[in-house]
Parts: sequence; structure tokens; C-alpha cells
Amino acid sequence: MLKDLFPKKKRYATVAPNPSARDKVPEGLMEKCKQCGQILFAKELDKQVKTCPHCGYHFTLTAQERIQVTLDEGSFEEFDANLVSGDPLHFPDYSARVERSRQATGLADAVVTGAGTIGGFPVVVGVMDSRFIMGSMGSVVGEKLTRAIEQAIERSVPVIIFSVSGGARMQEGIFSLMQMAKISTALARLAQSRLLYISVLTHPTTGGVTASFAMQGDVNISEPGATIGFAGRRIIEQTIRQKLPDEFQTAEFVLEHGMIDQVVHRKDLRALLATLLSLHAKGGEWSGR
Repeated sequence: MLKDLFPKKKRYATVAPNPSARDKVPEGLMEKCKQCGQILFAKELDKQVKTCPHCGYHFTLTAQERIQVTLDEGSFEEFDANLVSGDPLHFPDYSARVERSRQATGLADAVVTGAGTIGGFPVVVGVMDSRFIMGSMGSVVGEKLTRAIEQAIERSVPVIIFSVSGGARMQEGIFSLMQMAKISTALARLAQSRLLYISVLTHPTTGGVTASFAMQGDVNISEPGATIGFAGRRIIEQTIRQKLPDEFQTAEFVLEHGMIDQVVHRKDLRALLATLLSLHAKGGEWSGR
């Protein structure tokens, strides 16, 4: 029969997509690895010190997170928490941008400084935060780091600075560039006092920060895969008219060419810092200078 030649299509029940379904997943529950694409539970990621257990990718840490995973619990004493930048050049939108960064991060500027202990050994630390105008170095960053180094000299304790920066803050012009010399001078006084300075470079450390205090440590350490350099890759290629290697300006490339001393996984960094501080304490002074 004709009806058998043209059977009716069966109809199946369908469920309309719920546009609000994703809202039922708590925010911050999961993170996607930027390197391998794996979906990771935030709690498990925290247990791995914000590193991917599949590929080793190092997620960015805030200054507070860095302090929490590095210093002994409850030992941190912050310096100069309310020191804030002015707008010396009246650069367009600069004051507003600084204020937006303050509101978003809860920080006064791009570095947190203070004293604490690591493995029981006293230390002064400076921890940069890339969320604040890409960790750029302005007058406040320079002043806070200089004061922190002076505190270390006064207390006769080592200094550790964790760098993450796009370089000097162009909105402050020459006032920003002056910080390179100011911090370097303070580090020279630290050297004269025979005190240890450890520089830890994280992703990315570039520009005037690389050209000054980030590379002046008695021991220069980097996290894996961090970008370390002065000028940008494209600028260099256009200047020298050559194609640069794919791994150029990575921590591993910089280590291979003798610019840093060691590349250390974040999970091993605290133990290494405690060991270096222990050697310094046993010697009474840092014999590496």
C-alpha cells in the first residue's frame, strides 16, 4: 500500500537547552590549563601549588598567593602597604587606570614587600604582582623595594625578590627609569653588608626589571617556561633581520646561555630557598660575593 511506501517519521522527545545551566556550576570550581587544555579542579590545582599535574604549566600567582606558598605561616610582616604613586607627567587616563588596578587587586601598587621567615630563617621579600598594570615598575615599586633592601641591611637578613613585570611604567617616564638605578644602588649596599640576595624570575620578567634588579642576584632562579628578556621578540627580529629560535627568551634558553643559575619547579622552590638561606646562616655571611 501507498502508506507503507511513505512511513511517518518517528518523533523523539527533545530537551531544550537551558541557557542558565552553566550558571549552576560554581565560579572558580575548575580551571583550564593554558598549555595542554586539561580541565583541572581548583582544589587539586591548589594542592599542586598552581601547577598543572599533566604538563607542568605554571599558573600565575598573585602576590598574596606567592607569600602564602613561600613564607612560613603567620610570619609575614608587610612594609609600606599604603605607599601610592602620583601622576608626575599627567599622563592621559593614568590616575584612573591606577585606581582601577587598586580596586581590582586590593593592592596599592605592583609590589608587596615585607619580612618573614622561610624554614625558620629570617628574610625580607619583595613580591611583584602582574595584575597591577602588568607588574610595571613605577616610582612606588622602586621606593618600596629600596626601602625593603634597607630594612634587610638594618636587620642583617637576606633579600628575596620575586619578579614578574612588563618593564618600566611608561606613564611615569624618567621617574620610572630612575628606579632601575635606585634599586641597584640599594643592592650594592646590601652586597657591601655581605648579605645574600636571591632573585626569582617568574613569567614574564622583561624590560627594565630584567635590565636591573631581576638579574643582579647572587643566585638567579627561574620557574620553568618563564619568559625572560629585555626587548620583545618581534623588535629584536626586525632589528637584527634574523629569525630567532622558537625557545628564545624562555627560562630554559636563558639558563643554557648562562644568564641564570637554575630553573626550578614551583613545588621545589620553597625547599631550595630554605637550603640557600641555611647555607647563608651557617656561614655567618654570604661568601658568594
